[in-house]
Amino acid sequence: MAIRNKNYLDLKFPALLWKQLLGEEITVKDIEAIDIQSFAIIKKIESIIAENQPLFDDMNDLRFEIMSSAEYMYELMPDGKAIRVTLNNFKEYCIRYREYHFNEFRRQIEYNRQGICSIVPNSFMAFLTVNELEDAVCGKGHIDIELLKRNTQYSNCKNDTPFIQQFWKILSEMFNEEQKKLFLKFVWGRNTLPSCDEEFTQKFSINVLTNRASCELDRTFPSMDVIDNYSISLYSYGFFC
Repeated sequence: MAIRNKNYLDLKFPALLWKQLLGEEITVKDIEAIDIQSFAIIKKIESIIAENQPLFDDMNDLRFEIMSSAEYMYELMPDGKAIRVTLNNFKEYCIRYREYHFNEFRRQIEYNRQGICSIVPNSFMAFLTVNELEDAVCGKGHIDIELLKRNTQYSNCKNDTPFIQQFWKILSEMFNEEQKKLFLKFVWGRNTLPSCDEEFTQKFSINVLTNRASCELDRTFPSMDVIDNYSISLYSYGFFC
């Protein structure tokens, strides 16, 4: 639905998932991005063998089994927990070890792919790259304040009003990405922006209120309204001036 309606989702999926959703081959680097230790043991043994160094004692404890991401033991071959890894079968162990990691999430991701294709035609998905699919679901990876400014309307103020300019400066220069997302969630009810000007179906509004005594302004919180329109109501705070 995010792809169809542009209501982007704040998801942090690794490249491994996006690639498999598009049927692309994953690499060792993709797996190590989510588990840096995934291939450490076999890389270490391969290096020792290549340099003709004596093997370490821990190799005697290796069996044809592996700890899954769900933290249960999976046998790489029938009765694998009883088969010790030796120099003679180490190559086969590496093949099965890597094969397991490459396919560990394939079934779950395939179910997700089928679900997506029931909403978005597979023919459309075929034209997307990994980055384009991620952007189509999650939007851009950062909050573009300039994009938000271009799609903002003002009430009782103008975009060049000094404290409005200061407001934008604080938002763009002093807020980190997480704080910007929290701001959007406060005023917009979502923590991502549309990806371009054309996708804004409704302008963001900044309303300046003037019905408070000046001595009360700096003690008054901003307010918002996501029911009638996406907006924030501000007072002309002293610290903006």
